[in-house]
Amino acid sequence: MKKAVDMELCDGCGNKDILTEKDGNEFCQHCLEMVEMLANRPELIKQLCKLTGREIEKSKPGKNKPKDLPDVLDAVRYRTKDREQNTWYVSVSEMEGDPVEIFASTAFDRDQHLQSRISNLTTITRLVSLILRHIFLGEVLTLEKTMKQLHRSSRQKNDLPDMLSSVLSNYRKNEDINHDRAGK
Repeated sequence: MKKAVDMELCDGCGNKDILTEKDGNEFCQHCLEMVEMLANRPELIKQLCKLTGREIEKSKPGKNKPKDLPDVLDAVRYRTKDREQNTWYVSVSEMEGDPVEIFASTAFDRDQHLQSRISNLTTITRLVSLILRHIFLGEVLTLEKTMKQLHRSSRQKNDLPDMLSSVLSNYRKNEDINHDRAGK
């Protein structure tokens, strides 16, 4: 399933662009064209690599193609209490009986004392969901995806997710991204 999303960082090239979801990843139009060419015309890619003296890393036997995350999933909700006796609701979305997303919420999410904890909780659940999709659906993990989840879970400037994302941005491999970040 493909659907357009807001302008964010492409999982392929790392550029900021309008993205399309495919096989659990989000790609800009240029990368999406390459992904579709890899899927539909692998012999052309092999020929071009041969002509340019490049090699394509061979996939490992038994490695399955990533599965798409559907729009509707079954979920199980758990009610639990923290050490301060606040009630929390944890929902686990499942695909074929495997957990692929986890969410947590509380009825007290407007409480100022819980705001920082909720931001951190959102970060934890987003990153755990990313890992679950990697484990059970074969979704590829990247620094860009990790940073995207941190950015999405940040509730305000300089909260923990924002600080982690900012520090990790120093490790991007794409020079254009580092240059853009430095010019902020």
